[in-house]
Amino acid sequence: MKKNQTVKFRNKPRIVGSYSIVGPKEGKGNFASYFNYVMKDDSFGEDSYEKAEKKMFEHAIVGAIEDAHLQPDDVNLLLAGDLLNQIISSSYAARNFNYAYLGLFGACSTMAESLAVGASLIDGGLFDTIVCATGSHFSTAERQFRFPLELGNQRPPTSQWTVTGAGSCVLSNNGFGPRITMATFGKVIDWGINDVNDMGAAMAPAAMDTMLAHFRDTKTTPDDYDLIVTGDLGKLGSEILIDLMEDNGIKLGLNYNDCGQMYYTRNQNMLSGGSGCGCSATVLNSYIIDKLRKGELKRVLFMPTGALMSTTATQQGESIPGICHAVVIECDEENVDKYYKKVSTSTAYKTTKGNRKKGE
Repeated sequence: MKKNQTVKFRNKPRIVGSYSIVGPKEGKGNFASYFNYVMKDDSFGEDSYEKAEKKMFEHAIVGAIEDAHLQPDDVNLLLAGDLLNQIISSSYAARNFNYAYLGLFGACSTMAESLAVGASLIDGGLFDTIVCATGSHFSTAERQFRFPLELGNQRPPTSQWTVTGAGSCVLSNNGFGPRITMATFGKVIDWGINDVNDMGAAMAPAAMDTMLAHFRDTKTTPDDYDLIVTGDLGKLGSEILIDLMEDNGIKLGLNYNDCGQMYYTRNQNMLSGGSGCGCSATVLNSYIIDKLRKGELKRVLFMPTGALMSTTATQQGESIPGICHAVVIECDEENVDKYYKKVSTSTAYKTTKGNRKKGE
């Protein structure tokens, strides 16, 4: 008997607010005009990069709540996670909010994990309003998982650049905005890759497994979606996924892409592309949500991937397990016009649009 990994939501919880904040390098990439806030430097006014990452989380959470036109007390639960040991960026940020808190770790898949868990809780009538947040910082991830920044190690062509950025969104059954209609929870898949500079190859099998499960459970095909987007497989990993899916009789067309592959411009020379929790989180909470709100995208299959490794495990010769969760987000077509009325009076929108270029 086949196990069904997909949940179909009866009440279709809405994304009623979203916010994205990125570093200066990311602010020069392909999605520059969509981000709410671009920092003027990676330190974000703090004396350590870990503190800067925590501050990005706080900024994103507050921005998403303001974008939803809610008061802080309206939030029932915070779901958040990051890449650092003991998810300290999320937990340290959570201590500044008077919310019930669930810390999640799905590595770079955490944005989809939080959306899937949050939508399940809201759809079941257990909570009214939930904030989902995640992010990453190049300088914190690099020295935790690879080498001290001061060494200036040469990066191989398969390596990816951890995105400095955080994204947050507010889920609710009230209001209006894109709807989460389904979620496919992924399994841990390990094909024996042990190169920490080749995350795309390690995670691609997990993306394949979840995508196959989603199409099987929902009786859909790639043609049923305007956009299918993985999280941070990068150039190499997304090419591997295309080949793996074709081996399984499914051809991914022009509606498939990868956030990591799309993130930076060719002139930025980021080798295989972007990665990190902040990669898919900032693309979702800027470009994708914007297109769904405007009705330019009707149905999106959002599939961030995560490498479930630790420095200890890889140093002991362990391979890198991967995971991928999928979330279907659909345009709220009946209320597309209302979005513009909300935006015109949004404090978060006015403030961040004005500060986007100078990062104040």
